[in-house]
Amino acid sequence: MNSPNSYKKTIKALFFVFLATFIASCSGSKIQTKKSNTNKVYSSTAKGKVYKKNVIASYYHNKFNGRKTANGETFNNSKLTAAHKTLDFGTVVKVTNIANNKSVVVKINDRGPFSKGKEIDLSKKAFDEISDKATHGALTVTIEILE
Repeated sequence: MNSPNSYKKTIKALFFVFLATFIASCSGSKIQTKKSNTNKVYSSTAKGKVYKKNVIASYYHNKFNGRKTANGETFNNSKLTAAHKTLDFGTVVKVTNIANNKSVVVKINDRGPFSKGKEIDLSKKAFDEISDKATHGALTVTIEILE
């Protein structure tokens, strides 16, 4: 049979295990590590501020024409729209091609891109406005939030 001291030691040990686990799980969600990466966030969603620099923009394939976007609109590659993973629908952003300094203003109406390393998917019209014709599929850009 267990003695009262043995019981108290077991309870005490379980309490400290629970406490250590609880503290570790709480503090882990608050800690953010700084990555040495060119995808720097300069401002969360402050209007008129640079949102991200040196990120990759791609464009939608024509097969998406006529399909519904995440906000319920019908996608059209001839309009100035874009997809972003986290920016609110209706956010207006200026996307600037770093290579040639050409810019386009687009409205976020969809979610994506879901390919690793890509920050924003532009409609084909928006992509063509800032690309050089030799560019195929992806551009390095700066994103600024306008409204």
